[in-house]
Amino acid sequence: MDPRHQPDPRYQPDRRYQAGQRTGAGSYGGTAAPVAGGHPGTGIEPWRPGELAAPQRAATGLAMKRRHPVAAWLGLPLITLGIYSLVWYYKIHREMAEFDPRRQVPVAGPMLVLLLLGWTVIAPLISFYNTGRRIADAQRSAGLAVTCNPVVGLLLCFVFGLQTLYYQAELNRIVDAYRVPERTQVVLAR
Repeated sequence: MDPRHQPDPRYQPDRRYQAGQRTGAGSYGGTAAPVAGGHPGTGIEPWRPGELAAPQRAATGLAMKRRHPVAAWLGLPLITLGIYSLVWYYKIHREMAEFDPRRQVPVAGPMLVLLLLGWTVIAPLISFYNTGRRIADAQRSAGLAVTCNPVVGLLLCFVFGLQTLYYQAELNRIVDAYRVPERTQVVLAR
């Protein structure tokens, strides 16, 4: 037998503790005797079922704003010479971050990718794909069947920029499921 795996001959467990006769709360009776999972000499005892059963609080977030998909896709970007597309992209990411604070949703990053790295072509496509994934995650958090497909959103980029119309319609499904005004606190499904 390997000498590193032999028990320490100096270790003497406290017989009172093994018999279930503790002398005080958090005390080992003067010796450092661990109990299945306890930490010797620290006074930290192992967890026992039923001792720390605290009620779980439901996760909450803020409801998103309902937008008309055609207005977000065509109307407002035409009026503002394309600037609204960047504003819309920023706003939906901010709303998704506030809707489910348990998830890490970048707020300004995706919009900055479109603004500063749009000339690379690949970076915006990756950003649009990731946005589709985030919308699908938000649908899961709302307890809805996931209907947002990031691949469909990515392919719609090449058809008159229809990804905005598609993504806004998918976000509106979440808003319609709750039927509350925007920025109202809502309970998440999971």
